Amino acid sequence: MAWSSASGEMGGTTFRRPALGIEIIAIGSSTGGPIALVQLFKSLSGRINTPIVLTQHIPKNFTSDLANSLSDALGSKVMAAEEGMVLQRGHCYLAPGGRHLLIQKRGAEAVCVLDNGEVENFCKPSADPMLRSVALAYRSRALAVILTGMGKDGLEGCKAIKASGGTILAQDEATSAVWGMPRAVAEAGLCKNVVPIERMGDAILRVIQEA
Repeated sequence: MAWSSASGEMGGTTFRRPALGIEIIAIGSSTGGPIALVQLFKSLSGRINTPIVLTQHIPKNFTSDLANSLSDALGSKVMAAEEGMVLQRGHCYLAPGGRHLLIQKRGAEAVCVLDNGEVENFCKPSADPMLRSVALAYRSRALAVILTGMGKDGLEGCKAIKASGGTILAQDEATSAVWGMPRAVAEAGLCKNVVPIERMGDAILRVIQEA
C-alpha cells in the first residue's frame, strides 16, 4: 500500500478533510500501549489544546497509576473519566478499568458517560464503544488514533469515524509491540496515514492544522 500524508491519499483513495476543524482526539491502545502513550504524550506536551479521550486495555487497579504517568508526560491533566465529567481543552480522559467510556453532547458541552455494558473484543473498556460515541457526537471533527495492541479492537469504531467524515491515524508495524489493532484499521483502508510512534505527535498536529 502507498501511504501519503501530504496528499491525503492511500492506494488512490482520496480522504476528505474535516470541514469544521478537529475538536476531539480519541485514542485506542492495548499491548505495549502505556509505553507508546508516554512517548506520544511527551511529543504533544505544550503543543495540544484539544480534548483527548483514551481507551487503554487496563485492569481497574491500574487506572490511577496510568493516569498519573501520562499526566507527567503530557504536562497537562490526565484523569480517570467519571460520570458526567465535562471535556475541557488540553485535558485527557482515560476510560477506567471495567467500564466503557462514551462521549455525549449535552447542549454546548461534551460529557463522559461510563457504560457497564457487555464486554466487546474480549475487554472492558473497549475502544469500539468510545469511538462510535465520538463519531456520533463529533462526526467530521473527530480524529481517531489507533496504537499498538493485540486483536481488532477499534476497527468497528474507526469504520464509524470514517463514515462520519472523521480522520484516522495508526501506528506502524515497526514501532508497535503488537501490530494487531493498527493493522486492522490500516488493512481495512480506513487510515489517512500509518506512522511510527516517534512521528505520531507531529502527524496529529498536522491533521489539526490542515483541518
